Amino acid sequence: AQVKDGQAEDAPSGVIRGYDAVSGALAWAWDLGNPDLTGMPRDGETYTRGTPNMWTTATGDEQLGLVYLPLGNSSVDYYGSNRSEAENEFATSLVAIDVTTGKPAWHFQTVHHDVWDYDLGSQATLIDFPSADGTVPALVLPSKQGDLYVLDRRTGESLFPVEERAVPQGGVEPDYIAKVQPFSGYHTLAKPPLTEADMWGMSPIDQLWCRIQFRQAAYDGQYTPPTSDRYWIQYPGYNGGSDWGGIAVDPTRGIIVANYNDMPNHNRLIPREEADEAGLKPINAPGAGGETALGEAGPQTGSPYAIQVNAGWREDFTGLLCKEPPYGGIRAIDLATGKTLWDRPFGTARRNGPFGIPSMLPIDIGTPNNGGSVVTASGLIFIAAATDDLFRAIDIKTGETLWSAALPAGGQANPFVFE
Repeated sequence: AQVKDGQAEDAPSGVIRGYDAVSGALAWAWDLGNPDLTGMPRDGETYTRGTPNMWTTATGDEQLGLVYLPLGNSSVDYYGSNRSEAENEFATSLVAIDVTTGKPAWHFQTVHHDVWDYDLGSQATLIDFPSADGTVPALVLPSKQGDLYVLDRRTGESLFPVEERAVPQGGVEPDYIAKVQPFSGYHTLAKPPLTEADMWGMSPIDQLWCRIQFRQAAYDGQYTPPTSDRYWIQYPGYNGGSDWGGIAVDPTRGIIVANYNDMPNHNRLIPREEADEAGLKPINAPGAGGETALGEAGPQTGSPYAIQVNAGWREDFTGLLCKEPPYGGIRAIDLATGKTLWDRPFGTARRNGPFGIPSMLPIDIGTPNNGGSVVTASGLIFIAAATDDLFRAIDIKTGETLWSAALPAGGQANPFVFE
């Protein structure tokens, strides 16, 4: 389905459709807002608008007849009191669909009442998980907030404890903020909460300005509620943790390879009256032009608030990030235990620098990265993903880069191997 993040409540439906692979005929439709509608809508009607969609990749188990759908959040991203009970149940969840009927078999929610755009951007990876009683048909689900969940793919039950932990409250009125969120007891890519000492700049003036912004912003750690009277800090930002591309697994060595982002966002909800006075309209709406005054994530038309997002929290003058490096990493994790085997910054400064000027420095600062890796039987990790436009071969045992080659553009996609 079409993705219209941050534009309007009345967005295209997130309906999931199954098609006959031989004839191409519609086999079923799952509209979570109208589950009784299993085919095409009647003339003049539509599937439920604004429901969570699946903008990333599904995975399937042919033996179980289940397809695993990583769902996003409802329209709009940063305000949730407009959502239905069904949307609150399924948004930002992995949903196992029975491929023969199109009906949900189970679902597992990674964020309750998501108002942070922490939708599931990574596909689930199917594995045979080692246990004391033999292998369990399971999957590993990465998340933008950094947690990795290991689920029995037959039932959706977690193989490791998931703690429903109290999180910060408050935010704007009227909006509902969940009192608890599910934290994985298996592994997390999330780093400790930010402090003022983490603020950074190419000069003392830049660093001072970022420290001032840090002190002025609302920040109570992960899941700080969105605010309108001042900026709030979202950490990790909406790029993760893990975003699209997900993880790779070496089933012989029992190792997960996870690349991840380590950046905050600096956001503010804009009251509707202020947004309307500024003339904010959804992209491609009459008179809106190609981009709103807030960039692509903006108007949230139909809700009480627009949204201003500073992704990565870039300093206004130099364009550099306010948080000190690294901004991304790559990590090897023991599959059986969830313990870190090695972890290092991922990405050099060669294509990054102040004022948008590439520094060409081959220093591993750790850059933003999207797009996953692939592993081979010989113990090699192949990955592009970082903003330095390099394609790498990495030793899975040590994390050492064995060789790299420059791409003509960004490699924000998963490599694949073939014979």
